[in-house]
Amino acid sequence: MRSFLSACCLVSAGWLILASLCGTAAAADRQIRQWTVDAVQREAIVQVPESSGSRPLPLVFAFHGHGGSMTNAEKTFRIHEVWPDAIVVYMQGLKTPGQLTDPEGRKSGWQKSPGDQNDRDLKFFDAVLQSLRKELKVDDDRIYSTGHSNGGGFTYLLWATRGEVFAAMAPSGATALRLRTELRPKPVLHIAGTNDPLVRYEWQKQMIETLKTRQKCQPGTPWQGKATLYKSTINAPVVTYLTEQGHRYPAGATELTVRFFQEYSKQTSGSPASPANSPGTADQQTTPGQ
Repeated sequence: MRSFLSACCLVSAGWLILASLCGTAAAADRQIRQWTVDAVQREAIVQVPESSGSRPLPLVFAFHGHGGSMTNAEKTFRIHEVWPDAIVVYMQGLKTPGQLTDPEGRKSGWQKSPGDQNDRDLKFFDAVLQSLRKELKVDDDRIYSTGHSNGGGFTYLLWATRGEVFAAMAPSGATALRLRTELRPKPVLHIAGTNDPLVRYEWQKQMIETLKTRQKCQPGTPWQGKATLYKSTINAPVVTYLTEQGHRYPAGATELTVRFFQEYSKQTSGSPASPANSPGTADQQTTPGQ
């Protein structure tokens, strides 16, 4: 009997060790990385798929809003969960004066225009991209950016200043009319709340209409059951996902964003298809901050 109990204890211990090792391996895929940019330490969460060494993988950048954090962005966007085959980067902003709130700059955020904050965040992006290209197998034809509010504005800024890097963009709750002439046509998904009390929908609607005009879009048709697709005669379609969830990153937005990104690389053209097996809908909504 004593031998039997000893054997059971050994087996149980073995399973505990195995479970611990498995947990360690899974945790190793989530990396908190640091970079020094202009003598300032910057950091980001990098989610690296297990298959990163076997083939080039898509790369997605996701930016929190003003007052948010990289951890908050990771929990809100969940891109690494919905698209486990992509390398996903959640970067951390620095204290920044807000355009609509926090004029003292007590909360974290992103530069709003070229030259603002000495281009600290564009330099940070450049450093992260350079190191990931060096250390991992990144598919340069499939690099994407998304973000909410101030993070959506930074996505527009990246489009304007680093547009050649990206295959498609997906800003949320943001506008960037001042940059419109710098936005080289490319596929874009714009997410907006029609009752947004902060980044007002009329501002976002003007941005959407500007994109549709510049990218030579046709009348809209339903896409993925909840969004609207405006096909483009120059292969730069605009997709809109409009909700009544105010200034929030809405439920289902990540699934639509991933589906949208999956349709485009620098080597592909045309408007997104509507595959039957699209990702499911999120059952919660959160606010990364403005």
